[in-house]
Amino acid sequence: MLASAPPPSPTPIQLAGQRVVFAFRGTTPPKRLRLRIARGEAAGVILFGDNVRSIAQVRRMTRSLQAIHRPAGLRAPLLVMVDQEGGLVKRLPGAPDRSPPQMSATGRPSVARSEGRATARTLTTAGVNVDLAPVLDVARPGSNIESDGRSFGRDAATVIRYGDAFVRGLRAGGIAATAKHFPGFGRARFNTDDRPVYIRASASTLRRVDERPFASVPTDLVMVSSAIYPALDSQPALLSRKVIGGELRGRVGFNGVTAADNLDGGALAAQPDVAIRAAAAGDDLLLYLHYQSAAHAVETLAKALRSGRLGSAAARMSMARILALRGGLHR
Repeated sequence: MLASAPPPSPTPIQLAGQRVVFAFRGTTPPKRLRLRIARGEAAGVILFGDNVRSIAQVRRMTRSLQAIHRPAGLRAPLLVMVDQEGGLVKRLPGAPDRSPPQMSATGRPSVARSEGRATARTLTTAGVNVDLAPVLDVARPGSNIESDGRSFGRDAATVIRYGDAFVRGLRAGGIAATAKHFPGFGRARFNTDDRPVYIRASASTLRRVDERPFASVPTDLVMVSSAIYPALDSQPALLSRKVIGGELRGRVGFNGVTAADNLDGGALAAQPDVAIRAAAAGDDLLLYLHYQSAAHAVETLAKALRSGRLGSAAARMSMARILALRGGLHR
């Protein structure tokens, strides 16, 4: 019997598109997004409250997206992502029923694991395969993360204990977990969507406290913060090779998929080459809140690959990590 031919090498626009996650408005994915998926020019989608009427409706929508025929070599399940942390940040009805601080307040990590497992059931029923949770930021008094009830606690040990339990529950239920926001957003008093945020902690403090949960809790993805950490670099973390390559991959030893936090929010939105800078810094996945911003990012990255401004070898390594992740996900 003749061996089947290997899939063709991805084109520059496919290499670019396989790194971009799209959002859209309403409960029906637009035709232009479906066409882009069919051409192999999208890694997946991120869902928000505007996309959700019910679990059953989301399931019908995600099934229709996964059923789109895609080019050979790019047929792994699409990423379907959602922020399902619990408390204020929860896009779908259902679990988790407790916020992160409520989980840790029980004094029992088994509660966090049960919440993670229940969350996995909610997400798999809806056809979602990636939870953009848990938050592994170590909260400080008066911080944005603490006031919004998004952190498991004020010390690294508590965050590790309950974050790890929640992740174990998610993964036991077949959901990929995302640790955020590296190298730690627990000191910030404002959201980076509103203004530039500087985390003025020493490198030793960041490494000893804030990065500890990311080094201790195994997750499939790590979301990189858009705040600036002057002790590490003058650039926002998600645009910094020093942070992603030096701290996260080098010092922490993370080998999974890196994801840039919202690239069309705040000051980042005004930078025309932000997608190129994020990819060059080491972000595997680029997340956008608006379809047009994501589409522009794909075109910009493809142009940079054709011109040599971005190296194709690094792009292929990112795509390989992303496809390896997708290959283990449910549809």
